[in-house]
Amino acid sequence: MGYDAVIFDNDGVLLTRTSMEAHREGSRDAFARAGVPDPHPDHVEAMSIGVDIAELEAICERYDLDPETFWSTRDAAISAAQQAEMTAGKKRPYDDIDALDAFETPLGIVSSNQQETVEFAFDHFGLAAHFETVYGREPTVKSLERKKPHPHYVKRALADLNVEDALFVGDNESDVRAAHSAGIDSAFIRRPHRVDTSLAVRPDYEIWGLDDVVDIAE
Repeated sequence: MGYDAVIFDNDGVLLTRTSMEAHREGSRDAFARAGVPDPHPDHVEAMSIGVDIAELEAICERYDLDPETFWSTRDAAISAAQQAEMTAGKKRPYDDIDALDAFETPLGIVSSNQQETVEFAFDHFGLAAHFETVYGREPTVKSLERKKPHPHYVKRALADLNVEDALFVGDNESDVRAAHSAGIDSAFIRRPHRVDTSLAVRPDYEIWGLDDVVDIAE
């Protein structure tokens, strides 16, 4: 049908996902930087991915840490671990990344990963020129309230692109919900890690690769 713009999630859509080992390594490093050399393994796991504010505040209270300061430290450590995976070739673009060359519509990014991580990835892999607007999370506690499925960053991308009729492409249910909350269509991409995933919300499209996005959007 064609769209005025396409907005992508990044990890699991354009780039392969970060390993859980890197997330845990970054979490442990964050505690060490904060002066906690031997955190409980459950707390390392809790701060590695999918963190919510209540969980963050409870763990910071346990170790007498300021949540805002610790979260900034945590995001920096997790970003460093992911950058190391990219540099080592463990985290990289999917094989169909060249499909980005086929788009004539404006493109944007909305990721729940750190802004620093996304910017490093696009510089490292030479992808930045494809996108007119790129949003990751700021290293603040407030950003946890704004990440998908909240439509905050999607709406900001739409405003930057000056469009209303756009397609959001993601590999998580939160991507579908964020798109619909922002009033735009969604495409759920079934990368290898999502082949058997069941969703509690219906996307407008289910696709298997970036070439499918070109066919829909153009």
